[in-house]
Amino acid sequence: MANGLCLVAGRGKQRAARPSGPGPRATGHETRVAGQGPRRVTSHLPLTASHLYSDQRNMPSRYDLVPLEFDRLHRFPLSELPGKVSVRQFGKPWSGVRAVSRFLDTLPRILGAQDLREIVRAVVKARRGRRAIVWGIGGHVIKVGLGPVLGDLIARGYVSGLAMNGAALVHDLEIALAGKTSEDVEARLGRGRFGMAEDTGRYANDIAREACRDGIGMGEAAGRFLGGLARFGRARVGRGRARYPGQSVLVAAYRARVPVTVHLAIGTDTPHMHPSADGAALGEASLRDFRLFCALVRKMQPGGLYLNWGSAVVLPEVFLKAVTAVRNLGVPLRPITTANFDFLQHYRGRENVVRRPTREGGSRGYAVTGHHEILLPLVAAALAEADRGRGKRLRKQR
Repeated sequence: MANGLCLVAGRGKQRAARPSGPGPRATGHETRVAGQGPRRVTSHLPLTASHLYSDQRNMPSRYDLVPLEFDRLHRFPLSELPGKVSVRQFGKPWSGVRAVSRFLDTLPRILGAQDLREIVRAVVKARRGRRAIVWGIGGHVIKVGLGPVLGDLIARGYVSGLAMNGAALVHDLEIALAGKTSEDVEARLGRGRFGMAEDTGRYANDIAREACRDGIGMGEAAGRFLGGLARFGRARVGRGRARYPGQSVLVAAYRARVPVTVHLAIGTDTPHMHPSADGAALGEASLRDFRLFCALVRKMQPGGLYLNWGSAVVLPEVFLKAVTAVRNLGVPLRPITTANFDFLQHYRGRENVVRRPTREGGSRGYAVTGHHEILLPLVAAALAEADRGRGKRLRKQR
């Protein structure tokens, strides 16, 4: 952890990650103001939030209400989860028996059909020109069985970086561990059993603490855990417990050294209800991933792409902030191509992905509406065919 203290909870004690030392500490950084030179700004605020709520007697609340403690929640093994989705239902990479790109060429050169054709061409061009192709995926993309398809695209070099929201992390983790995911919320909510799988909550929070301890992001730590390279205590847990690593996007990306970033919103994901949840660790791991994502977006200059699949709120907001941070540092991000794929076109995807970042410098933004389980395999099949040199099938409109 750069410039900070990460408190790792467990077994009745706290362990400090680099650098060590208790309590608040002064930190400094340079800031620049228009028309002035750099100024040194020193902060005496604590570097983490853990100690702020460690002793409620020192920080009395004005409220009569106290936060719930989760130690007594009734949890159950992930193996008992009656998942609505299992790996038996998952999609498979395109085998190339028939020409999907020829099929695309038969579609009208109008509106969405032409947009889809142009997006495929832009991805192929970016890969051949070694430009960054950054993907953002929501949880629905994972739970409709597209992990193997994304894994194939990673292996083919069509993914330079992958951003996930917290739901995508949870679904991919459960798929890798148990081969199933996605609960019947309506059926389980009435008895308070929704989101109470012990393995999911415990491992997700272990991953956050390990990421914080080792100074890496949550995406990399999750891939390392599932890939069998992480140690929690004395046990090597990943290789023995991930029964379906071949179905995991996190594993595929980690093995290919493709950065994965996880962008959390505290309280939106089931592991946050687990008693081991540590807000400081979750926040630090996700913040590191945001900065890593900004570095991925910077590599889109020039001619790179951002493809947002199935995240209506979190990732469009994250992408917009990354764009402004990169441009603030002097990188114009022009021209770029963006696309938002979803079965409904929501405000943030339309504005923060398609329109706002692409208004200048010859950039293009596309909105493609449809089901992920149909659109993504279609795009992936066309890219796989282009990977085998079938360039005529991606010919430009005459």
